[in-house]
Amino acid sequence: MAALIAAARAEDCPYEIVLVASDKPDAAGLTHAAEQGIATFAHSPRGIPKADYEAAIDGALRAAGVETIALAGYMRLLSGAFVAAWRDRIVNIHPSLLPAYKGLDTHARAIAAGETHAGCSVHVVNEELDAGSVLAQARVPILPDDTPDTLAARVLVEEHRLYPSTLAEFVTR
Repeated sequence: MAALIAAARAEDCPYEIVLVASDKPDAAGLTHAAEQGIATFAHSPRGIPKADYEAAIDGALRAAGVETIALAGYMRLLSGAFVAAWRDRIVNIHPSLLPAYKGLDTHARAIAAGETHAGCSVHVVNEELDAGSVLAQARVPILPDDTPDTLAARVLVEEHRLYPSTLAEFVTR
């Protein structure tokens, strides 16, 4: 999220961050956004039906004038109804070279499989987990002594480079 916010500050950036929302009220991204003067919305899904939770988020996004949703670190599956309401206007960054290693534990799975490269993908969100159209990817070599943590750190550098530029291209298409 911080990389998207930083990029949005550039004069020639075609997008503006108008709201940072989270399902975790104590998320560091909310604090960072508030420090940057960006509106925030936090709503825990605990104890409420998914449809009500998503309706609250949808309402906050629409009230803020959001046109495109850029997920960053959001680890919940969105319902088909939510995705349909925002069809082709939700993008996500995923820490693998999709379609390989959808879901969790991507770095450990790539290392265990003996892959020579890992990376990240920016994709359009659809109703299936990590299955939307891939917009861009960045490759990172897997080194012989890599652990999931060391690989994740190198992939994160590429995520921060790739996501802002891909989002900029996406919103101007």
